[in-house]
Amino acid sequence: MEDQVYKLVELTGTSSTTLEDAIQNAIAKAAKTIRQMRWFQVEEIRGSIDNDAVRQWQVTVKIGFKVE
Repeated sequence: MEDQVYKLVELTGTSSTTLEDAIQNAIAKAAKTIRQMRWFQVEEIRGSIDNDAVRQWQVTVKIGFKVE
């Protein structure tokens, strides 16, 4: 069994509905160009406010993938 090497990229996904949607949006976009994704970790959660309500969720994630 050979040892593996992994790389991390940092992305910020956004959503006007939920934190989970913001994470899914980041992963879905990354999947278009990154193969063999293995995990993600949430680094930061923030959002914007408009008229005293949350307007947009912004979630920064690191995505780990296997280097080919």
